[in-house]
Amino acid sequence: MMNVFCKTLLASALTAATLASAQAAEPLTVYGKVNVTAQSNDDGVESETTVQSNASRLGVKGDFELSSSLEAFYTVEYEVDTGNDDKNKTFVARNQFVGLKGAFGAVSLGRNDTMMKNSQGNVDQFNDLSGDLKHLFKGDNRVEQTVTYMTPSMNNFRFGVTYAAEAASTQVEAAKKDETESTDGFSLAAMYGDKDLKNTPVYAALAYDSEVAGYDILRATVQAKFADFVVGGMYQQQEKSVGGTSTDGFLLSAAYHINAVVLKAQYQDMEDKGDSWSIGADYKLGKPTKLLAFYTTRDMDASTESEDYIGVGIEHKF
Repeated sequence: MMNVFCKTLLASALTAATLASAQAAEPLTVYGKVNVTAQSNDDGVESETTVQSNASRLGVKGDFELSSSLEAFYTVEYEVDTGNDDKNKTFVARNQFVGLKGAFGAVSLGRNDTMMKNSQGNVDQFNDLSGDLKHLFKGDNRVEQTVTYMTPSMNNFRFGVTYAAEAASTQVEAAKKDETESTDGFSLAAMYGDKDLKNTPVYAALAYDSEVAGYDILRATVQAKFADFVVGGMYQQQEKSVGGTSTDGFLLSAAYHINAVVLKAQYQDMEDKGDSWSIGADYKLGKPTKLLAFYTTRDMDASTESEDYIGVGIEHKF
């Protein structure tokens, strides 16, 4: 049923996009990416080879001018898991929201990444892969029932806040684990610069979560570009909202661009949890397509065995 729905959604989106172009009607963009790797995964207990999807996705987005000072905008996005043998779980909801924007900034309602998650920019050089920072750091949350407000850019500064409703399953499930009642959560961030480092040579952010998915988190992120080098760092302090003990962690990342090749490295450590090393390389075949290879090794404090992941794959964006 879900497959039929998503195929219908895509067909409708393509038809709407064609009509929009022909009739200058509401602009709509169909977009996505497919990232698939052949991997050897050793989690310290067992080893296996897989051909897996890494947050491949399909979405539609657009905006509509309501007046000279007000626009409506929306996004409906699904993760596409090419390696899942359960056809009913091939499509999983990602960001899905609607909002208004103008001189006051932008406000949106629906399923959305929190400001904490957004604030990381591109500092995680192995995002969506086995070396993703989420394996050691809390805070990468996409919450089902949110209201998000973002200010306009002021001298390259932006401020944002996400409200997570207590009825959201992310909040409810976290409360069940802690044997408490579900509460509202808030995620705030102050950001400077362009996360793609195209308009500014530096990107920096400071974010704070209060009772989001059961955690209180403080995160500081910085990334800078020097000629062909990109270096970044993150500091995080996290603790359970109820009866938690504060722990500290940090991340260091670097990338070096050599024509069509990008060499990458990353180190991450979280107190009382573990540490991780990752190295990799991307090779651009064209603007939308790249080959990639990586190796990640992770040592968790709760285990005496290392986790090792090595993979090669292809990513194509559209």
